[in-house]
Amino acid sequence: MAISRLVLGPFSPLLRFSLTPTKLTPQLHSRRYRFFSIRAAMASSPARKVLVPVANGTEPLEAVITIDVLRRAGADVTVASVENHLRVDAAHQIKIVADSLISDCEDTVFDLVALPGGMPGATNFRDCAVLENIVKKQAADGRLYAAICASPAVVLGSWGLLKGLKATCYPSFMEQLGTTATAVESRVQIDGQVVTSRGPGTTLEFAVALVEQLYGKEKAEEVSAPLLLRSNHGHEYTIAEYNQEKWTFGDGPRILVPIANGTEEMEAVMIIDILRRAKGKVVVASVEDKLEILASRKVKLEADLLLDEAAEQSYDLIVLPGGLGGAEAFAKSEKLINLLKNQRESNKPYGAICASPALVLEPHGLLKDKKATAFPALCDKLSDKSEIENRVVVDGNLITSRGPGTTMEFSLAIVEKLFCRDIAVRLGKTMVFISE
Repeated sequence: MAISRLVLGPFSPLLRFSLTPTKLTPQLHSRRYRFFSIRAAMASSPARKVLVPVANGTEPLEAVITIDVLRRAGADVTVASVENHLRVDAAHQIKIVADSLISDCEDTVFDLVALPGGMPGATNFRDCAVLENIVKKQAADGRLYAAICASPAVVLGSWGLLKGLKATCYPSFMEQLGTTATAVESRVQIDGQVVTSRGPGTTLEFAVALVEQLYGKEKAEEVSAPLLLRSNHGHEYTIAEYNQEKWTFGDGPRILVPIANGTEEMEAVMIIDILRRAKGKVVVASVEDKLEILASRKVKLEADLLLDEAAEQSYDLIVLPGGLGGAEAFAKSEKLINLLKNQRESNKPYGAICASPALVLEPHGLLKDKKATAFPALCDKLSDKSEIENRVVVDGNLITSRGPGTTMEFSLAIVEKLFCRDIAVRLGKTMVFISE
């Protein structure tokens, strides 16, 4: 039986099963038997080893969300570069520092290998012989493997690892996928030991589905609850807006996104990625004494500049990602707080998500007379709690939001305020966050 699951739920991965008879070849039957035997063995073992490769041109949002969510579940995730060096230049000029080189992973047995997408990241995966050997052995041993965006078609399909299986991918690669698999349009597709998904806007659903495959439904629900996932995947986003103002900018917009040790990497990367897709001139600035920071789930990101250098410029917008440690570092940075205060006094836009509205903006008077929201556990620190249940709140030149699962909406809302709703919605559709 071919098992098709579509992740639907709001705060837990509610799974709809569609069972359709499939004629299994002896090879596929043997592979699935090994897969379910391994699943049974995994139930008694807490250790889950996961490989997430990265390459030049990898879609950073897909890579970082997958790593972040799996580490929240307790998985031992190795981020491995298929390049000749640890630092990769991912798409949208985002720099990720891997834990190891892919050649160091050849002899390791993984419970899951998960491939992010992005171009030319997917072609770099396809052309990496070491990665091909690892994933083909993963399939032959009946262990989990997964891919998202371009990678199901460009990588798994090219390697012959989707034969006889249902799979999905980024819309523009569906025709190519159809030559190597049964192509379906599910946001997340599970068939035996293979999990596939469509693109940046489905990555949270994809990652939670991987947690369920590794650990079971109870763990997936435990992990997904604080992520604040949407209940209406594919629908347009909404904004609660007060004291409406037009956000204006000159040649730009120029946007500052600070990062620090302990920053929530999912939030930072989504904000940077989406605003750069919208042609924002985003400067990523480290508030630490070096460019490389270690984010909250141990993803290593490299900033463009140190904050001291970035502070010499002016910005049309300053946006703070969350993460408890990162927010605390922001709150202690006199230079950053002064930039934010100058932004407010100049009536220029500024924003924050997750822990940062409560731990950075509120104590420094940057929410005075403003409606805002924040991560649920920290909303008691806000002086005005009237709008805390909203996922994105705009009050004049201030925008705030709740957490990882609201970051896509938060970022698209910024695009809307800087440009227009149509541009934001088109971008949401391009990322498969909003359904066509």
